Amino acid sequence: MEDLQKYFESHKDKRDFVGHSSKVHSIAWNLDGKCLASGSMDKTVCIFHLEKTKLVKETSLKGHSDSVDQVDWSPTHVNHLVSASGDRTVRVWDMRSNKCSHTIQTKGENINLCWCPNGQAVAVGNKEDLLSIIDMRSYKIIQEEQFKTEVNEMSWNNSSSQLYLTNGMGCISILSYPRLQHLHTITAHPANCICIDFDPAGKYFATGSADALVSLWDADELVCLRTFSRLDWPVRSVSFSGDGQLLASGSEDMTIDIGYCENGERVAELSVSAATFAVEWHPKEKLLAYACDDKDRHNRDTGTVWLYGLSS
Repeated sequence: MEDLQKYFESHKDKRDFVGHSSKVHSIAWNLDGKCLASGSMDKTVCIFHLEKTKLVKETSLKGHSDSVDQVDWSPTHVNHLVSASGDRTVRVWDMRSNKCSHTIQTKGENINLCWCPNGQAVAVGNKEDLLSIIDMRSYKIIQEEQFKTEVNEMSWNNSSSQLYLTNGMGCISILSYPRLQHLHTITAHPANCICIDFDPAGKYFATGSADALVSLWDADELVCLRTFSRLDWPVRSVSFSGDGQLLASGSEDMTIDIGYCENGERVAELSVSAATFAVEWHPKEKLLAYACDDKDRHNRDTGTVWLYGLSS
């Protein structure tokens, strides 16, 4: 852990890159880490290419008629991307042509989505707490499940056999896949459970909550191993590093916390100027992309994406 602390002492620089005209709600690296996608309230998806220590904007993908609330890359194909929007659609994009290849109509305003690790399905959640499963071979909705409680972020386990959903009761609901049978409910937090992420090896998953806590769980035993309690405000986003050693947590605090998974201690602290919407580790490098509610001096959204972990 000391080596990691020393690393970020010499790699604590950050840079911002403008891609949108409004708030950025979601960011995601593709499979090989060469591209970063961002989704914004300006109704577009922006694609950046990583060139050493900077993000170069390649294109803006247009087609949605409302805010793009979540983006996710295919876990099996470097050029395929999905986006969920308030316009009641999910769009599939092919980066070889920079065009939308398929549009799937849904029943509500979409706010969350997650691509299954085997690449065969995408789970989508909307504002009415309806879960839809899209078959990524037929590009059709094949299953739906209505929930009575507020459904927030979702994540598949690494074997694609279970789907984990965080909810407004502070719980994690675990469903079997593909049958969507209820398997377990874990009481994870005393307040709204907002976000979830699995580590790349499938050993852990982490949740963030409105109680300002981040909890780390054993994915096999479903027991909480430890909590990270250095933040004071609701946690909006959590992300494991590519090697599974680090956990970044973004919240309404003016800091992003980077903790060491094995003992929960702080490795680094990143100062930000506004509440954080999304954090996302690069799949191979110690580079953290993040998006905040940044404003310019006229109090207008800056539409920026940030990169942290640059040599200082």
